[in-house]
Parts: sequence; structure tokens; C-alpha cells
Amino acid sequence: MQPKDIAAIRQNYSRATLSEKDVDSHPVKQFEKWWNEALASEIDEVNAMTLATASSDGVPSARIVLLKGFSQAGFVFYTNYNSFKGRQLADNPKACLVFFWKELERQVRITGLVDRTSDEESDIYFRSRPEESRIGAITSPQSTVIESREWIDKKFRENRFRMQGSEIKRPDFWGGFIVKPVIMEFWQGGPGRLHDRIQYTLEEENNWKIERLAP
Repeated sequence: MQPKDIAAIRQNYSRATLSEKDVDSHPVKQFEKWWNEALASEIDEVNAMTLATASSDGVPSARIVLLKGFSQAGFVFYTNYNSFKGRQLADNPKACLVFFWKELERQVRITGLVDRTSDEESDIYFRSRPEESRIGAITSPQSTVIESREWIDKKFRENRFRMQGSEIKRPDFWGGFIVKPVIMEFWQGGPGRLHDRIQYTLEEENNWKIERLAP
């Protein structure tokens, strides 16, 4: 079978436009507007986002994680603090998030500074997780090399048996991060690759500068 010509794969965008006159003065409020439209569109895993981090010497890494909350303070996700991304964020607390909602022909890019959420916030979210997810978080030495799938399955079964009938508390090595935006870009696909790109940049006194970028 002849492989498809990768260079010939393309999608023409024409669903909507985006103007500086129409966006909200605050990027998180603009995100909330797009978020609600994405929810209404019933996009599968609407909260999936690419998280890009870098080591202290600038080596990048990226993976998909799930957004678990947002406000004007920032964008929250949860993970094992000892994971590869957790260690990178400890060494270099800066990150970039990217949402791609292809059904709406939209992207949102968020660049910001990263802090841990409070223990209270992490505890509340951890308690909201299904029991198996809580046991899994305790069981997995995330990002470390393990001997086999059988090894992690056995450890999970042992922990599930040991924790039966008891409160499953959040371990200290697991919790939330919040990405506090300093730059946010909203991308709306356009015909002829002339996409609309509106960028917000944080300035003094929490004011946001709004600019149009070339596609």
C-alpha cells in the first residue's frame, strides 16, 4: 500500500474569526468564554492539554495532562511531584500549556510561572478521585523504571487489600501545580492559513496588553 504523502495532508479552516474588538480585556475571561463553547460542543476530553516543561539547562519535554480547574489565579493540574515533569518543575518552575480544540478550529497557548497548589486544595481534589485512582497514585513510582507490568499490578493489589475499609489519604509526593499565566495566545484557524492570533501579555499592575500576531 502506497503511504499517504504527509506533506499533502492539510485542513482548510473557515468556521469563525477572532478580532481584538471582540475579545475580553482579561485573557482568563476570554478562555472561560471559549471553554464554555468547547463544553457545549461536547468535545471529547475537552480538558486535555499539552504541558511543556524544561530542565534547568533548557532541555524541553512535553506530554498530555488534564486541566482540573482554572481561575484568574491560574490553571491547575495534578501529578506525582517525583515524576519527570514534577522534577523539572521543581528545577525550572516555568511551563507552557496548549489546548487544541480541532472541532472549533481553535488553540490556546498559556505560558506562565508555576507553583504548587496548597495542601488543602490537593487534599480536596485527591478525595474526589475514584478509589482506584487514589490507590494507583499511591502505588506508582511515576516515571521510574520498573521491572514489569506484573510488578505494578501486584503492588496495586497489595495496596488495595491493605487499604480496605480505611481512609485513603493523599501522599506527600502527590498534589497540584498551578500555572500562573504571563502570556496567553488565542488562535482561530482561518482560510488560506491566514489564521487569527490574539496575544495577551501581562504588564505592570496586572494589566494585560492585547496584540494581534501575524499568522
